[in-house]
Amino acid sequence: MPPPKSASRTPPSIVTAATIVSSRLTVQTPGRSFLDLTAEVAGFVRDAGAIEGAVTLFIRHTSASLTIQENADPTVLADLTTALDRLAPEHAGWRHDTEGPDDMPAHIKTMLTATSLQIPVLDGDLALGTWQGIYLIEHRAHPHRREIVLQFAGRTG
Repeated sequence: MPPPKSASRTPPSIVTAATIVSSRLTVQTPGRSFLDLTAEVAGFVRDAGAIEGAVTLFIRHTSASLTIQENADPTVLADLTTALDRLAPEHAGWRHDTEGPDDMPAHIKTMLTATSLQIPVLDGDLALGTWQGIYLIEHRAHPHRREIVLQFAGRTG
């Protein structure tokens, strides 16, 4: 007798990605922080008329990054900031400090996180989990203007 099935999936859907919609999102950060971009990305998906496909986000910087993280309990983001600071502390004897003591740690934190994300779009909505949000992580202490390229590829309607 075969073991009970512990996973299931829906039948595959096939989409011909003849449409690509692009936009640039500019964000002014307040300095070191996690900024929730979920509503902005959902708005882009809606404005693109996206039905099914994938949205890609790409941040055009080396001292800020992107992540998908819990959006319900803000202490998660505070603890993640603490963890990143422990992994790449400001005063650890870095040679690259052209823009200040947070310069090299910001580059390391970006390398440890992500400069791009890809999120499925199903039935016109981001296929995020219940507690997932899309965040820009500003690794620098001072405010910066950040640019993120948004791109949807898939079926529109």
